[in-house]
Amino acid sequence: MSKISKFFKGGGSAASKGRGGPSPQEALARLRETEEMLSKKQEYLETRIERELAAARQHGTKNKRAALQALKRKKRYEKQLSQIDGTLSTIEFQREALENSHTNTEVLKNMGYAAQAMKKVHENMDLNKIDDLMQDITEQQDVAQEISDAISNRAAFADEFDE
Repeated sequence: MSKISKFFKGGGSAASKGRGGPSPQEALARLRETEEMLSKKQEYLETRIERELAAARQHGTKNKRAALQALKRKKRYEKQLSQIDGTLSTIEFQREALENSHTNTEVLKNMGYAAQAMKKVHENMDLNKIDDLMQDITEQQDVAQEISDAISNRAAFADEFDE
């Protein structure tokens, strides 16, 4: 079975059909395969167009009928090439969208893991204990500031004595 018929008939693995659809990796691989196949067909058509153009030039005025036929084939090949370009563009767009969706899914999954980890870390914390601790810290900082202020004030022994 050709790659194109496999692609359109969904000739995938039995495992992917059992899950309800292909995985993102499988779909990306198939899209890349299709892109490669279409690129090869593009190259083939481009060489055929060149050949037909050369044949038309060769026949030129000597054999107008053969030259005209070569130009008609060239035009047909150019039409096919244009269709392949459009198809490739669509496939590239779909592949990029799938890659972005897969990336977004991974990011979301990792964010979920991080949220669970944060929840686990915060399980052992009690807001009341944290509030009490912060009050204790503030009180101790105030005491330290008072001590620092008391130490740093100049001692004015002469001014304090009453004659």
